[in-house]
Amino acid sequence: MKKIALGLSSLAISVAAATAHAGEVEVLHWWTSGGEAASINVLKDLMTEEGHTWKDFAVAGGGGESAMTVLKSRAIAGNPPAAAQIKGPTIQEWGDLGFLTNLDAVAEQGQWDVVLPQVVSDVMKYDGHYVAAPVNVHRVNWMWANPEIFKKAGASIPTTWDQFFEAADKIKAAGFTPLAHGGQAWQDATLFEAIALSKGSQFYSAAFVGLDDATLRGDDMIDVFKTFKKTRDYVDSGFSGRDWNIATSMVINGDAAMQIMGDWAKGEFTAAGKKAGIDYVCYAAPGTSGQFTFNIDSLAMFQVDDENAQGAQQDLAKLMLEPTFQETFNLNKGSIPARLNMPRDKFDTCAHASMDAFLAGSSTGDLVPSMAHGMAVSSMVQGAIYDVVTNFYNNESMTAEEAVDRLARAIKASM
Repeated sequence: MKKIALGLSSLAISVAAATAHAGEVEVLHWWTSGGEAASINVLKDLMTEEGHTWKDFAVAGGGGESAMTVLKSRAIAGNPPAAAQIKGPTIQEWGDLGFLTNLDAVAEQGQWDVVLPQVVSDVMKYDGHYVAAPVNVHRVNWMWANPEIFKKAGASIPTTWDQFFEAADKIKAAGFTPLAHGGQAWQDATLFEAIALSKGSQFYSAAFVGLDDATLRGDDMIDVFKTFKKTRDYVDSGFSGRDWNIATSMVINGDAAMQIMGDWAKGEFTAAGKKAGIDYVCYAAPGTSGQFTFNIDSLAMFQVDDENAQGAQQDLAKLMLEPTFQETFNLNKGSIPARLNMPRDKFDTCAHASMDAFLAGSSTGDLVPSMAHGMAVSSMVQGAIYDVVTNFYNNESMTAEEAVDRLARAIKASM
């Protein structure tokens, strides 16, 4: 028995007929910050224009852990939402459990295999069939900086980790927080993987895609942990538990100089009325110029019984790939469209740099999935990495050598 509901009536509904009956679509997501909320409201409005009802089920938490907990409890109870924000290998896990429905009819009409890069379309499929629709592609390995603080501190924007620490010392001496950071496991992992990426895409892929034991235990990984722990000296005392967008606001408001965070942070600058290249600058995280850790946001569609809800589901998937939504959503969100060959004229210099790096990285091997954001490994392996990384960051006595051993052991136990 196929685990995707290939025979469900949703497949029998043509895309043209799906709009004939208004339906309700409940969407579970964690797009709750200022820039994210503005982005998802675009999709809500488009669904309303189609005659459907959008039932918002937002669960705050930038990494999505809380949302996933809620989704699991709903699914176990036999009452999953129509759509949920899940991504990467997690899509495969839900497909294996038999919860996802088929979007091939919409995908065929919208020519998704043509308009999506293969690295994106592959993630949206389970067992060769579309079960999710992408809204964007995020570049995770960004550094956001407040140029005014650098000017006051007499420091230069760093492009290597050695330069980062040189600049951070000057910024700290000038009375500013060098690195805005939120002490949450996923944010720790975001910083950690950016440092790992600076060792090269081949090293990164061997460690966090191939899960190669020798790489995980090697000298380069020990050095990654040492550099990671060193950054701890340059965050403020109130970082523990801080949400990512609050850390971004520290850079926006001139309290902190830098943040290592994906390009959803740009949505916060945009929401605050700030201009790229003037009020803030964007650079690849130190040592990662030309590389691209990707995080693809998507909505996976769950099996629902109501025929009108099935039609609303199909319309939702269709609208997500329409150029109008792809452009407006990503202008608000800070990301770049998942759809190829979109006009660039409304996007800023940071987005142009991201688009260029994405296209270049896809041909050089420097386009790699984000471990920290659920694109590279299973949720079990990711959780094991999170635990080791965040415990190390907050444990003054643990050595990098001990952390490397724990990391290799934890990954092996969770595979």
